Amino acid sequence: MKKLLFLLFGLLTLLPVSAQINGKNIVVMVQPDHKDWNYRVGEKARFTVSVLKSSTLLNNVEVTYEAGPEMYPDVKKTTVLKDGTMTWTGTMRQPGFYRLKVVAKVGGKEYDGACTAAFSPEQLKPTTTEPQDFDAFWTKTLEEARWTSLSPQRTLLPERSSEDVNVYQVSFQNLRWGSRTYGILSVPARPGRYPALLRVPGAGVRPYSGDTYTAPTKAIVLEIGIHGVDVTQPQAFYDNLMNGALNNYWNFGMDDRNQCYYKRVIVGCVRAVDYIASLPEWDGKTIGVTGSSQGGFLSYVTAALDQRVTFVAAVHPALCDHTASLQGVACGWPHYFYLNKGKGAERQIETSRYYDGVNFARRIKCPTWVSFGYNDDVVPPTTAYATYNTLTCPKTLSVYQQTAHFWYQEQWDEWLSWMRKQMNVE
Repeated sequence: MKKLLFLLFGLLTLLPVSAQINGKNIVVMVQPDHKDWNYRVGEKARFTVSVLKSSTLLNNVEVTYEAGPEMYPDVKKTTVLKDGTMTWTGTMRQPGFYRLKVVAKVGGKEYDGACTAAFSPEQLKPTTTEPQDFDAFWTKTLEEARWTSLSPQRTLLPERSSEDVNVYQVSFQNLRWGSRTYGILSVPARPGRYPALLRVPGAGVRPYSGDTYTAPTKAIVLEIGIHGVDVTQPQAFYDNLMNGALNNYWNFGMDDRNQCYYKRVIVGCVRAVDYIASLPEWDGKTIGVTGSSQGGFLSYVTAALDQRVTFVAAVHPALCDHTASLQGVACGWPHYFYLNKGKGAERQIETSRYYDGVNFARRIKCPTWVSFGYNDDVVPPTTAYATYNTLTCPKTLSVYQQTAHFWYQEQWDEWLSWMRKQMNVE
């Protein structure tokens, strides 16, 4: 018995240890001298760099740093910080974001930190132009798609359901017969009519578990995939697709607006609104749409193309201002023309205008909450802010300067709270 108790005690002490790895002992901190990280054009931003070990300065540490407009640094140097700290000054002569990124080498490993200062970001304007037939193209596309009935299918997932929420895998037809959009639908178990939320996905290929936490028992939530495949398969199924047939799917068909991969994706998002509106459990009034990264873009798109959408919550929205890099300015993911500077890509450039978040954002009329970070190097804040500036609807901007392409807990909590308020389910 003593041996058994000793073994159990040993296991119990090991499990917490393996679950408590959190953060790094070595931190590269880059701090601006303005608490809000904001400056006016022509002002000087002063950065303080500190390389810390156990929260104290680390002596004689080698660092490589680059500085300049985001995605276009004009300074790159390597030096040794004798006392673990240095200062740097930067400025911009036009609205934009200036980034100082520092990489420290310690014990054969690299540790990085960054700070991105905003210079008059409220003056940023996107570069993309709007095709004259933008509205006509999307109106015709949706009209043709709706010639095909939704033909919805719904299968209860008892293992994911509870006494309060019924969870289903659902599917409905997209832009043509046999082309289906799949998702996970969560519906309060108690009979009634409820507000609804559509969750649209970030980039990648993955399964979905369904949203039973945003407003359980108080709202309908539909979480969709975009690739036309079952969303309840093992992870390996999606990994194989991402590494095979769907590798770099965001580049597919970019030389033709009718063949662009995102055409089917966008139609699927709008038809998801059609599907929600067909549910007898929907209250007939409230449909919100939310997503991050690629999902932020799709949130803009859905609200722009369907006036039934009553609110938008977009986090670090991607696919905005594709052509900015043609002018040497940070462009939105997936950075279509960043490397080739648009050479030989005339058809792709023209197609991109029909799939640019900027041109959709201009058309949104409902309340919109937007959040992103200044340190994001996937979705540059230059594009996120310029797109935000084009919004003419009631809008709220919530910046979490330190974040890169991830969320802080406080940001997540604020996002949930704002959406619950819009659905009146606080």
